[in-house]
Amino acid sequence: MGSQEKINVVVVDDIDESREMILRMLQFDSTIEVVGTGRTGIEAIESAQKLKPDVIVMDINMPDMDGITATEAIRKKVPYIQIVVLSVQNDANYMRKAMLAGARDFLTKPPMIDELTAAIRRAGDLAHEEKLKQTPVFQPNAMTGPLSPQMMMRMPQMIMGKIICVYSPKGGAGCTTLATNLAVGLKSQENKVAIVDANLLYGNVAVFLNEHGKNSILDLIDRANDLDPEIIEDVMVENKLTGLHMMPSPKDPELNDAHKGEPVSKVLSYLKQIYNFIIIDTTSYLTEVVQTCLDIADYIVLITTQDIPSIKTTNQFLTLADASGIAREKILFVMNRYDKRIAISPERVGDSLKQPVLVAIPFEERIITSAMNRGVPFMVDNKMAPAGKAIISLVEVIRTKIQKDQENPSM
Repeated sequence: MGSQEKINVVVVDDIDESREMILRMLQFDSTIEVVGTGRTGIEAIESAQKLKPDVIVMDINMPDMDGITATEAIRKKVPYIQIVVLSVQNDANYMRKAMLAGARDFLTKPPMIDELTAAIRRAGDLAHEEKLKQTPVFQPNAMTGPLSPQMMMRMPQMIMGKIICVYSPKGGAGCTTLATNLAVGLKSQENKVAIVDANLLYGNVAVFLNEHGKNSILDLIDRANDLDPEIIEDVMVENKLTGLHMMPSPKDPELNDAHKGEPVSKVLSYLKQIYNFIIIDTTSYLTEVVQTCLDIADYIVLITTQDIPSIKTTNQFLTLADASGIAREKILFVMNRYDKRIAISPERVGDSLKQPVLVAIPFEERIITSAMNRGVPFMVDNKMAPAGKAIISLVEVIRTKIQKDQENPSM
């Protein structure tokens, strides 16, 4: 969740004194905003549908409908809303029933203020994440088969997938970590996501996902004019844990990618018919294939870190991008491995390079190193860690950017 994003809360309790006590507790937390109150389970359901809060704090015992029944109904009608149930009885059976109904937390009345606000923050984080997952960044591709070039020319852009190229002009900035975790962050029931390893020499996407693949994008080059879904399926590796489809780097490192730019462009364009998002992991060297990926990308996630060499090479890339006609509007500038103790702040870097840093991803060595060594992106089991929240913020930046560009198609 972004640090400025408030948690909208509805408080429901049939006892006026209890309800007012909860409201007084919450008024001192600037991250929490009470948007409504209620006295009954029916009012809780109505508030959920009308106000669409992130969290509902609700008593378990109410006259018309108990909190457990109301929780179950709310979770069915507005699934992302998280419920914090309150009860005067610290009863394990009540707690079990509340959790089975879909409650996020169970607190004994009267709760301590820090206990209540912590529970609401946890629930709010999850609600914001679920809201992103349930709202497709754009409408999924409804086409069932490959499109002819004539059809592609006529079709609205919004039904085509988006290519997001992850790039840093300095090696070791964390491109593969960011690419794999961004792909997981974008993946949802509505969004079909592919990740393509365009580092033909030393690509590690397969390692980061604990997978092996016998084919790569190079195996599609000779068939770039004759692609179909079955051919793509033969090359892609499905990662069962995340649901991502991966196109790994070649098993034998490719030293020469000359004359491969055009067919690679055709392959990536074809993938837009099948996937909602195609995430491309790249190398820092501007090979022909990497330049092709940058050119064809709808958006470039440009990575820098808090060191002078990285900032210098990023500045050089931005100068080159300007000269090459790459629009600054399609560059999403990210600071990776952010450490607030270092004086080089995201704001200073953004001002210096005239390209604002949109997201700063905290440096969490233990979580990230463990994820790499296990081959499990940290977004799978540590998405609520600060680095995970930063990835969720980046997903929101991308979602907002796509919606804005579709409303004002001037890019």
